[in-house]
Amino acid sequence: MATNTQAGSSGLLKFWPWVAIPIVALILPQIFSSGHDINLLSHMGIAIIFALSYNMLLGNTGLLSFGHAVYFGLGAYVAMHALRSINDAEGAGIPIELLPLVGAFAGLGFGIIFGAVSTRKAGVVFAMITLGLGALVYSSSLMFSDFFGGEAGLFGNRTRISSLFGLDYGSSTTVYYLVVFWTLIAAILIYLLKKTPLGWMANAVRDNPERAQFVGYNPVMVRFLQFSLSTFFAGLAGGLFVITDEIVNAEVVGQLQSGAVLLGTYIGGIGYFVGPIVGSSLVTILESSLSSYTEAWVLYFGLLFIGIVMFAPMGIVGIVHQQYLVWKAGGWKGNGHIRIYLLAAALTGIFGLICVIELSYHYFRSWDPGAPFVLMGVTVDATSFLPWVVSFGIAIIGFGLMLFHAKPILARLTGAKSDGGNA
Repeated sequence: MATNTQAGSSGLLKFWPWVAIPIVALILPQIFSSGHDINLLSHMGIAIIFALSYNMLLGNTGLLSFGHAVYFGLGAYVAMHALRSINDAEGAGIPIELLPLVGAFAGLGFGIIFGAVSTRKAGVVFAMITLGLGALVYSSSLMFSDFFGGEAGLFGNRTRISSLFGLDYGSSTTVYYLVVFWTLIAAILIYLLKKTPLGWMANAVRDNPERAQFVGYNPVMVRFLQFSLSTFFAGLAGGLFVITDEIVNAEVVGQLQSGAVLLGTYIGGIGYFVGPIVGSSLVTILESSLSSYTEAWVLYFGLLFIGIVMFAPMGIVGIVHQQYLVWKAGGWKGNGHIRIYLLAAALTGIFGLICVIELSYHYFRSWDPGAPFVLMGVTVDATSFLPWVVSFGIAIIGFGLMLFHAKPILARLTGAKSDGGNA
C-alpha cells in the first residue's frame, strides 16, 4: 500500500509544471503592468508555440528546417485576411477567440502542399528544400501585393470583431490571456502527440529510418504526418501574432523568423520538451532588451548559438538537467568552490569580450569614433589606447584562467584518475 501511495505521489509530481506555469502566467500581468511588458509576454507565448512546433521536426523527427517561418507567416496572412473581412462586415463572422484556428488550418493546408514534396527526403536534402521554399515564399510576398500587402504589409483591427464572451480586446492584458489560453492548449496537445504511436515512430525514424521501415513503417509518411502537424501549430502561432500586433508584413515569412525559431529551440535544448519553451522565451526577451542597448545584438545571438553548439549541444535545459543528476548523485560535494571558480572565470572573460565588441562597433560603425560613449557605466573614448588594453586584458585573463585549469578541474569533477593513481 505504501509503495502504491509513493508511486501515485511521484506520478502527480510529474504534472506540477502544468499547474504551476499557468498560475504564474496568470499572475505575471499583475507584476509587469506596462503595455510594453504585457506585449512582450504575449510575444513570448507566441514564440513558445512556434518553437514547440519546430521541435516536432528537429527534436522529435530529426528534420532540420530552414523555412519553418513559411507556415507561421502564411497562417498569419490568412488570419489577417479573415480579420479584415470581418472588419469590413462590421464584426460579423467568427469570434476573435477562434481566429487563431484560421491561421492554424491555413498553416496545415500549406504544410500538406509543401510537405508532400519536402518530406520525401531527410537530412541535408530536406534542409535545402525548406531553404528554397522559404526563399520562394519570401520573394512571392514582395511580388503579389494583393495578398501580401507589399512592403507595407496588411493591417487589421481586433476591436472590431465579436467575442464569444463579450470581452474587450482593446486591452493588451485581455489579448495576453487569450495567448496564454492557446499556448497552454497547444503545449498540452504537442506533449500528448509526442506520447502517441506517431510520436514514438517519429523518434524511430529520426534515429534509424531503415530499421523503422524494416518493421513495417513508412518513414516518408511518418515525416509527412509529423511535418503537417507541426505546420498546424506554427499557423496557430501566426494567428495569435495577428491578434497581438494587428499587422503582418513580409518579415514573418523571412529567413530571420526561421532563424529565430531555430536559435530559440536549439539554445533551450531539442532533447527536452521544455527546452524550446525556455529557449524561445530567452530569445524573445533578449531580442527585445538587447536591441535597446546595443547595435551588436545580432552578433551576440550568433556567439550564443555558436557557444551552445560547440560546448553544450544539449542546450540550457540539458545543462541544468545534467547538473541536477550530478547533484542528486552527490557529485557536488566538496567541489562547490571549483564550480564557482569556473563560473567566475567564464563571466570575467565574457565581460571583457563584450567590452571589446562594443568598442569595435563604436569605432568602426559610429559617425564620430572619437565621441565619448558609455561602456559598462564608464565614459570611454574608443580612439584611446587604454580602453582596448583593459578590455582585451580582462577577456584574456578570464578565458585564460578558465582554459588553463579546465582539464584538471574537469578530471577532478568526473573522478578521473591520473596515470600515477592507476599505477
